[in-house]
Amino acid sequence: MPKFLVTGGAGFVGAAVVRRLVEEGREVRMLDNLSRGASGRLKGIERYIDFVQGDVRDRGTVLQACVGVECVLHLAYVNGTRFFYEQPELVLDVALRGMMNVIDGCREQGVSDLVLMSSSEVYQTPPLLPTAEDVPLLVPDVLNPRYSYGGGKIACELMTINYGRSGFRRVMIIRPHNVYGSDMGFEHVIPDLTIRIRNLPKSSDPAPLRIQGSGQETRSFVHITDLVDGFMICLNKGKHFGIYHLGTQEEVAISELAQRIAQILGRTVRIEPGDLMAGSTARRCPDIGRARELGYEPRVSLALGLPDVVRWYEEHAHMHSR
Repeated sequence: MPKFLVTGGAGFVGAAVVRRLVEEGREVRMLDNLSRGASGRLKGIERYIDFVQGDVRDRGTVLQACVGVECVLHLAYVNGTRFFYEQPELVLDVALRGMMNVIDGCREQGVSDLVLMSSSEVYQTPPLLPTAEDVPLLVPDVLNPRYSYGGGKIACELMTINYGRSGFRRVMIIRPHNVYGSDMGFEHVIPDLTIRIRNLPKSSDPAPLRIQGSGQETRSFVHITDLVDGFMICLNKGKHFGIYHLGTQEEVAISELAQRIAQILGRTVRIEPGDLMAGSTARRCPDIGRARELGYEPRVSLALGLPDVVRWYEEHAHMHSR
């Protein structure tokens, strides 16, 4: 079986992919500097992984990690909305240096396959919903630090496709849409709402909950198990230069999401609209037809997947202050 290198293998999505590869008996090496990833996500499978602790921005480390590898799954990136605004230079540094090092490592070590984990953020505010993979990619304002993330992903896609025109058997791009699950970090909307609702004073229900925007903004959340199922389907069946959306078409308003989380926590809330951060997307819902043609079909509805995730964050709220 081919040996896989997973960059960012201790991240939320990366660890889930590594775990699935190990479960399927694949030979796996992973690269992560553990600056944001957590080795605890790999508990129980550590002995089956060749773990290289290092930074994807370090060229020598990446080139060495690519030795003997047949397929690189490039997931190393800085995620979390707060980082887009507060540390755009870091976001872009990891994106661009990391991508170039991975391409160099693949070329110098004879790696035949490269799969890039991109993002729905490459569309910013898409003109069509559900959004298909051929919708133009966009950076509407280079002065807005938020686009360090989406712009970095666009650059990574361009590099993957164009450097991949020679010397590779297959290059492929996956664009996930709003993945969620337990232990995904605290910088995302579901953990953020869970912690804030949990901490509301119990003396007054419905308690006021201020959110960003009107509350009518929407997202389509895909559970981590569905994301990994889809990723493996694309890995096994996806074509050279294939670009695939992974997500669900269950679009939910953020105000409704907050009410669902409150109900799981046994609370009632009164939504108070707030300012929307510049560059935020009003709606997001992917067209997943291409992935469906390969056999992908999400199975975990938000109603089924959300309760366990909310309860995980309720139980681990103490980690938020670290």
